[in-house]
Formats: sequence, C-alpha cells, structure tokens
Amino acid sequence: MNMAAPTASAAALADPRAPRTSPVDRADLGREEARIGGLEDYVALTKPRIVALVLVTVTVGYLLGARGAANPFYLASALVGTALVAASGSVWNQVVERSRDARMRRTARRPIPSGRVSAGKAAVFGTALGLAGLALLLVGPHPVAAAVALVTFVLYAFVYTLLKPVTTLNTAVGAVPGALPPVIGWAAATGQLGIEAWALFLIVFLWQFPHFLAIAWIHREDYARGGHRMLPCVDPLGVLTGRQAAGHALVLVPVGLLPVAIGLAGPVYCIGALALGLYYLAGAVRFWQDVSDATARRLLGASFLHLPAILLLLLLNPLPA
Repeated sequence: MNMAAPTASAAALADPRAPRTSPVDRADLGREEARIGGLEDYVALTKPRIVALVLVTVTVGYLLGARGAANPFYLASALVGTALVAASGSVWNQVVERSRDARMRRTARRPIPSGRVSAGKAAVFGTALGLAGLALLLVGPHPVAAAVALVTFVLYAFVYTLLKPVTTLNTAVGAVPGALPPVIGWAAATGQLGIEAWALFLIVFLWQFPHFLAIAWIHREDYARGGHRMLPCVDPLGVLTGRQAAGHALVLVPVGLLPVAIGLAGPVYCIGALALGLYYLAGAVRFWQDVSDATARRLLGASFLHLPAILLLLLLNPLPA
C-alpha cells in the first residue's frame, strides 16, 4: 500500500470541496512540499501544546495521589512516559486522517498533508515514541499507569480519529482519552484507580464539551470541508450545539465539587470551583442563547481560564490523607 500522503494541491483537484488557494498560497505550499521534513516538522507532528496540557493534568493527578510524598523519579518517569505516548497519539492521529487534513485550511500545511513528512516515516516515528513512553511507564511509576496510557493512545489515535467522519458522537468518545491523563498521574503515584482519580476524570471530561463545541462551531465550514461529522456541521442553526454546551457546563458545576465531597480538596477549592463553574456556565448559556462565532470565542476563552484555575486550586488546597 502506498502510504504517501496526498498533497493539498492534489486534494484540491480531486475534491471540489477543497479550499481554493491564491497564487501566493500555492507558492507557499509548493515551497513547503519541496522542503524535506526537518526536526521542526517532527516536533509539530507531536502537537506540543496538547502535550503540555496533558503534562499539567498528569502532574496534578500525581501530586494529589502522592499526598505530599512525591517520588521525583516516578514523577519524572510519569511525565516523560505520558508525554511520549501523547505525542505518539498525535502523530498517529495525523497519519490516519492525512487525506482529510489536506482538505482543511487549518490543517493543509501540516507536515504530512503538505508532503514534508511521508506517512510512512511519521508512522515509524509515532510508533517509536509510543513504545518508548509505555516502556518508561512500565519500568518507572506503575504498570497500571502504563495500561491507562495505552488505553488513552488507542482511543485517541484510532477509535476517536476513525469516528470523526462517521458520527457526531466522536466528541464524546474523544473526551474519554482527553480526560485520562490525570488518571495516569494518580495511578503513577498510587498504583490504583480510586474514586479520586475518577473525580478528576469527570471534571476534565465534562470541561471538554463546551470547549470543543465552541471550536467546532467556529471552524464548522472547515470541518465539513474535511469530511468530519462534528455536531455544528449537521446543526446549521446551532440549536443542539448550544444546548449541549450549556448542558455539559451545567453538570460540571456540581461535578466540580466532587473533590470536596470525597475529601480530596478543602473549602478554598470549594468556593473557587463553584465560582469558576458558574462563570463557565454563564459563557455556555450565552452561547446557547445566541449561537455565533463571537459567543463561541468568548466561551472558548472561558474554558481556557476554567480548567487551569480548577487544577491550580486543587494543588493549593488539598486535604491531607
């Protein structure tokens, strides 16, 4: 099988839905296609910003699980191992959906669809990252952490990615691996998957729905061009999109207080989490009442404040074991 990714220009000829490019755009793409993939392209394949967010949630999960008795070696192993597995998932995600990426304005210049890195080389790179990460988690923190990381990789790189052009439920499926990194951190610290780990999972899981629905609404035309079945692509008026964003934000308010109920966090966290949850809910309700790019961007901004602040409060106001 020929694993070479189609170029953006070839995709445009093959699919009338592909974005039309100006002469300048075509020249830029041509220069990109002519350049052999360098280190920066392989780094880009790993989606460093996503890996950074993953590392934040892993750190929070580990430190909460360690309860003041963190092992620096196990923490470092958990972070590096999870980072490698997350990077592997991102690489394989782009290998699998390279033809759809070539049709989207947001992704046409990625290393694989632009032709700078072949799909075959990317697959080898991604596999090496994943194996190294899993090995580090196995010999370092705890095998349970490695098992959760493997599940995260499979769900994201293959199940979620393959469902994107098939069903709007892909967002719910993709939210599962997106919420597992703090569970990896907790498992690395304790070797268990206790109720505390699943409380962290639920917070991150629910947070993703308003966040990603806002992104999908803003880029709905591009997602449709790429053949992705995101909810806004089949909901032109945004009725269901806004309702789901508000509904998940509403459920997140009480779920955000679970760490208090199970003895993981104290009163400062309780007050802060409640305020942040209501703030996020207000943004989601505004988006529901007036579905537009403007309200979607405001909701997206609220999401970027909510989760980091929640995680910071968890670290600042934990309860002793």
